[in-house]
Amino acid sequence: MKALEERIRQEGQILSDTVLKVDSFLNHQVDTALALEIGKEFARLFGSAPITKVLTIEASGIQFAMATAIALGVPFIYAKKKKAITLNEQVYFAEVHSFTRQETYQVSISQKYLDASDHVLIVDDFLATGAALVGLTDIVKEAGAELAGVGCVIEKSFQEGRGLLEQRGIAVRSLARIASMAPGEVHFIEEADAVIPPVKENVGC
Repeated sequence: MKALEERIRQEGQILSDTVLKVDSFLNHQVDTALALEIGKEFARLFGSAPITKVLTIEASGIQFAMATAIALGVPFIYAKKKKAITLNEQVYFAEVHSFTRQETYQVSISQKYLDASDHVLIVDDFLATGAALVGLTDIVKEAGAELAGVGCVIEKSFQEGRGLLEQRGIAVRSLARIASMAPGEVHFIEEADAVIPPVKENVGC
């Protein structure tokens, strides 16, 4: 997605060869027009699958999951990092590790909103180590739902996340794939250089 790559070049702050800050337009202050375009692009990429729910994890993926769900005309769900006192029904749990915050969370989703009748698309802002996304795929599997794939806004392709997901047979689509970065420079994997497998309609976990 060229518009996204340009914003990363213009406004992204590369703090090291592994840390990219995009909080001026994606995950603190949000450019809503760009977020809606991101949702439309995920809907285009995964629209051939019979998706019934879009799933993400709080908090930075919420705006993109919502934009995608709007484009697809379906609900979205976000996994909570802390169990609310009002969440007293049965829930699915998974432990996930945050690369950015260097913390491990136990995330949960009410079983009332996800079951074996669902076809799920997972959407998140970053793909790096893949820990959070693997946790969400585990929840989808536990629910007995079908996983259409995983859509990520920005992927750090030099880290292991994509490999972990593809080892599970999961289709991954990222709108900006970073091959390498360092303060003052960022290099993207061009679409022509990327090997992109076709989206399968019902990819199990």
